Amino acid sequence: MAYDPDIHHRRSIRWKKYDYSQEGFYFVTICVTAKDCLFGKIVDHKVFLNPSGEMIENQFFKLETKYSNIRCDEFVCMPNHIHFILNFKPHLEPDPSVQLHSLGELIQWFKTMTTNEYIRQVKENSWKPFQGRLWQRNYWERVIRSEQELYFVREYIKNNPEKWESDRLFSVQ
Repeated sequence: MAYDPDIHHRRSIRWKKYDYSQEGFYFVTICVTAKDCLFGKIVDHKVFLNPSGEMIENQFFKLETKYSNIRCDEFVCMPNHIHFILNFKPHLEPDPSVQLHSLGELIQWFKTMTTNEYIRQVKENSWKPFQGRLWQRNYWERVIRSEQELYFVREYIKNNPEKWESDRLFSVQ
């Protein structure tokens, strides 16, 4: 069914009037459609990425070479989702030729690049195909507002593989 604004009322989960290109740390979670475990497995509380998971990780770290205003911080690729922190850096000398990109634009680029590469590898190297879309339509984000919160989010990401079996939101039962 085509999108009809009179029937489908998609509510944005973003803050209204918040500039998602401004300086700061952002915690992001992106999930694979239907919770398919496409990127590897968890054994003894450790992540073992397969080639597709390694590709996802590599594409994440390419973000900071593509976008001059961000630095990649903590990251974990789980079997069916990823968590990461991006640090949007200030431009010390405003240069009108440098375009600042928002968090949404970075996520869109990341999803596009990883989906295209995944599809190419399904055809060339028999990676497990996915149904419909690789990634869920949206993503979850949180603006990190303090050093203490940044510490706790980094710890959450680092310890995420240890919680895999008890995480009902992500793990496939």
